[in-house]
Amino acid sequence: MIAIKKKVIVGLSGGVDSSVSAKLLLDEGYDVEGLFMRNWDSNINNDFLGNSFNGNICPQEQDYNDAIQVAEKLNIKIHRVDFIKEYWDKVFEYFLEEYKKGRTPNPDILCNKFIKFDLFLKHAIEQLGADFIAMGHYAGVIYNEKNKEFELLKAVDDNKDQSYFLSELNQFQLSKTLFPLYKYTKPEVRKIASNYGLSVANKKDSTGICFIGERNFTKFLQNYIPNIPGDIIDIETNTKLGSHIGVMYYTIGQRKGLNLGGYKEPYYVAKKDIEKKILYVSCQSETKYLYSNGCLVSNFNWIIKPNSYFLDDEFTCSAKFRYRQEDVDVKVLKMDSKNLKIVFTKPLRAITEGQQAVLYLNNICIGGGIIDSVF
Repeated sequence: MIAIKKKVIVGLSGGVDSSVSAKLLLDEGYDVEGLFMRNWDSNINNDFLGNSFNGNICPQEQDYNDAIQVAEKLNIKIHRVDFIKEYWDKVFEYFLEEYKKGRTPNPDILCNKFIKFDLFLKHAIEQLGADFIAMGHYAGVIYNEKNKEFELLKAVDDNKDQSYFLSELNQFQLSKTLFPLYKYTKPEVRKIASNYGLSVANKKDSTGICFIGERNFTKFLQNYIPNIPGDIIDIETNTKLGSHIGVMYYTIGQRKGLNLGGYKEPYYVAKKDIEKKILYVSCQSETKYLYSNGCLVSNFNWIIKPNSYFLDDEFTCSAKFRYRQEDVDVKVLKMDSKNLKIVFTKPLRAITEGQQAVLYLNNICIGGGIIDSVF
């Protein structure tokens, strides 16, 4: 009897990472097809301010053309699906509501949770007959036979590890996902693409907001959140230094864009008061206002069962509070199954409400939750 190949639908984005992922899976003997997602439409979504595009073909359509070229080179089918409304409803509305509250959400994490590993996964399985999906993320997944659970692993290349953005995934999603780039570095990925003659081998990495792209962020937000001017106050002296166009446009620790020239020291955003429309700042010599000793985290998503890994109501592990931040040691106190108190072993700078706190046991991602407050 001839073994039937397992079918994998790759999220083919038109970038080098997803393209090489498809090539690696073909080399492993999988039946591979590509699926390109379109999740944002600038005209439909009133995306005009802060959008510098003025060419003949929008970046998303160029990405689709690049994905087609890759599919043709690899001799695989490519499909296309639009999740524009779903992205707005499940990701962008939450994104805007958080900014209106003065918090700083992470759309990449929401996009992975609700779009790439939910709607995309369902479409791949139900419409395209997939056994698995695959993405060009730098992360890994293995099945722990002893604990009977799938584990999300940091990538071998710590500099490119993207497990932080995957901390809201669940066991079913991991069971159906392959991460071919787990053991590769970015230079190795580009070399594979170049050796095989893929047109995207030297294509610039995408940046900016997930599926939206690069924008002048303050102007972009003004498409959806009106200007609400207020005062900029020195948090140490309580003196007014200037004016801002909207507290929600700034993030904790931010220096650029404050328009506070002529002072001996640079100023940083230290605190935001949405109701009073006050943006509090601290000068470089008063950075104590930027540091905190811990945070409260809500809606924590446990990728693994805590009991399987001997995680009691109090335990120690490492954590990230933003992407590319070095891991820091923390003490975790479980308030209940979804709410945690995280105490830092040393004060940390610019921990921001609305961002994701992600916990690790060595290279295993335990899960993540939203930072509700700092102390």
